[in-house]
Amino acid sequence: MISNIRLLLLMTGCLWLIVACSEPEPPPQPRELPEGSVQSLFHHLDRYAEWDLIRDDLLPFQTFHTQGMTKWNGYYFLSSVEIRERTETIDGISRFDRTPGEGEGHLFKFDENGELVQSITLSEGRMYHPGGIDYGGGYIWVPVAEYRPNSRSVVYRVDPETMEAEEVFRFSDHIGAVIFDAGQQMLHGYNWGSRRVYSWELEDNLMLSDPVQRRAPEFKINSQFYIDYQDCQYLGNDLAICSGLSSYKGIPIGGIELINLNTLQPEYQIPVEEFTRGENPRVMTQNPFFVQSLEDKLAFHFIPEDDESRHYIYEVSSFRPISCRF
Repeated sequence: MISNIRLLLLMTGCLWLIVACSEPEPPPQPRELPEGSVQSLFHHLDRYAEWDLIRDDLLPFQTFHTQGMTKWNGYYFLSSVEIRERTETIDGISRFDRTPGEGEGHLFKFDENGELVQSITLSEGRMYHPGGIDYGGGYIWVPVAEYRPNSRSVVYRVDPETMEAEEVFRFSDHIGAVIFDAGQQMLHGYNWGSRRVYSWELEDNLMLSDPVQRRAPEFKINSQFYIDYQDCQYLGNDLAICSGLSSYKGIPIGGIELINLNTLQPEYQIPVEEFTRGENPRVMTQNPFFVQSLEDKLAFHFIPEDDESRHYIYEVSSFRPISCRF
């Protein structure tokens, strides 16, 4: 009799576990998003997402210190800074915390096999540091700044076919990453450390004619602090995606965030725990980044290493472990 009762209790407990243990629901999307789009698929990722490395090709050209990445018509574009004289810390009270250093900015164009197709330099005096780049409106948008905070920048648009660069405007802050907002015909730019985001309204010819916009455009404070954005990409539906990193007591932390361009605040975020191999591993979100959708997966592209760089491509899909509610 007692054995039968124990058997009944065991069977009841197993049945309860089957009912209570189930796959959690994906986080809710705040709005309707196109099925299979980057923004929709990104909402289904979390810290348990499966990151499958499918390629890590060595680029056959010197890349210097890589910064931003985008893609157009089957070609990749990579911004980079060649450092010839490193900056040095300035002691005492000053607008700047370091010397300007010396260098030259580059924009590389390479194909699916990594072969360099063309490159141009983008530098002017102390402004030689290209940042995170974006494609939109038929152009590659590239900010080039002094290699120090609270400095100045010039923003270029580059024809992706001819690689001809045209100055759009100059600005009295270091702009480290830009987003071309096709929905609102605006350009958004994050300053050093991505603590402020500026917004410039563009004319129909995608130039900036309003002098007030050059001096004092609208800006908002970035409300998140765990990473600094390095590279961003416009997605549509008033959304952009930004990747970045920070360091906590010498430990690098990487992450990717979905940005609402109406509020200029993060809407959804995931950590990135993938690193390069070797003696000095780098988190994948150290600078260049690009993402595209592949049916029910996302393909993330990274080029975090300097000089001799590998182009890493991950296929990332949602994985949700069984969770039990006790």
